[in-house]
Amino acid sequence: MTYKTPQDLYPVTVNEERIAKYIQNLAQFGMNEKGGIDRSLGSKADIQARNWLKKLWKTALNATVTVDPAANLWAERKGKEKMKPIVLGSHHDAVANGGKYDGAVGVLLATEVVQSLKEADYKLRHPIKIVSFSAEEPNPYNISTLGSRLITGVLDGKQIGEATHQYTHEKLSETLKRLGGDVADVANHLLTSDDVDVFLECHIEQGRRLMDYGSSLAVVSTITGIYREEITIYGEANHAGTTMMENRHDALLAGAELSLAVEEAVLKQNRTDVVGTVGHMEISPNSANIIPGTAQLILEIRTSNDQVLKRLIEQLTQRCAEIEVKRQIIIKRKTILDQKAVPMDPLVRKVLQQSIRAFGESYLDLPSMAGHDAVHMVPVAKTGMVFVPSIDGKSHCPEEKTRTEDIVKAGNVLIQTVIALDKELD
Repeated sequence: MTYKTPQDLYPVTVNEERIAKYIQNLAQFGMNEKGGIDRSLGSKADIQARNWLKKLWKTALNATVTVDPAANLWAERKGKEKMKPIVLGSHHDAVANGGKYDGAVGVLLATEVVQSLKEADYKLRHPIKIVSFSAEEPNPYNISTLGSRLITGVLDGKQIGEATHQYTHEKLSETLKRLGGDVADVANHLLTSDDVDVFLECHIEQGRRLMDYGSSLAVVSTITGIYREEITIYGEANHAGTTMMENRHDALLAGAELSLAVEEAVLKQNRTDVVGTVGHMEISPNSANIIPGTAQLILEIRTSNDQVLKRLIEQLTQRCAEIEVKRQIIIKRKTILDQKAVPMDPLVRKVLQQSIRAFGESYLDLPSMAGHDAVHMVPVAKTGMVFVPSIDGKSHCPEEKTRTEDIVKAGNVLIQTVIALDKELD
């Protein structure tokens, strides 16, 4: 299907007032005194949010609501034909003291799309489903994108058997059982390409590229690759008062120099699809009057371009050798993560782009620099993502904000994309 003008679009749109109300309603579960959201897996707020979503889906959508073994929430409305479903969704959990929009927008906009189609009495050929994945965010169990990874077989149920809550010490398997899941039964209910035709996720950008370009929408091209190294620097601990500067082998200063070298190398790429961070450093002996003898760093590079990553690693290797000679220390490196970039489905991207153009809107094609549940749906479904702007690029904080009018634009695009894909895909 090719859209040319707004007149080519099916006359159904989302309800702006209702979307705003849904976002505020969901935000009440876990809101703290700072205005942030505390809604991690298994918490009271998580359970309240789950119960609210299930009730909403049953009453407003007249949908069939289920909980899978990974404790992911599902709502389904049947289609006219026996076909693989079109699925929309995201996640409803939040980081500690997080915002109202991360994840929630995707789940609530999926709800609004299905509700708008129902109210317009538009009959899809395909069944349509909504999903809210469990524990997408980092959480006290230290396993993120839990629900999407578990139900697609990326994460083995046995791997989480011993995971426990870092404060309450409740086993993750028991938490999932409280939420209606069952880790022991995951293997019997894995999602495959026979279960899903299309997966669409709307998400806040969590950066400021859309805002800086003045666009309301982006079609995600790829979800970034993530590369991490554990770097250990061996210097020499010595007395901080009696060891002259020229005689020092300071592991901390070597780590600082290496961190600045990473920043310099990434900036020289002059690209918007690559970032580098040294976000963790431990030094020993870690005392005010002792020259640091060892330093352990974790380096992370995110890019969707393999050649850029290769070039950065080569430059890092050269700089490490130079720092070793300059400071007379030893640097040991170990790759601990090499997760490749994942492209979105070309057909889904094309239909999203056509839908946006038909509304007369501009858009960007952007790689996602954050990970999302969508990355784990790629092997089982034609997957696409839409971004809406994050004001001032803020996310994972109480100040996180996205304009309702931008969310509405994304919702209307999703409706037309669902209608088009429903017609095109058998």
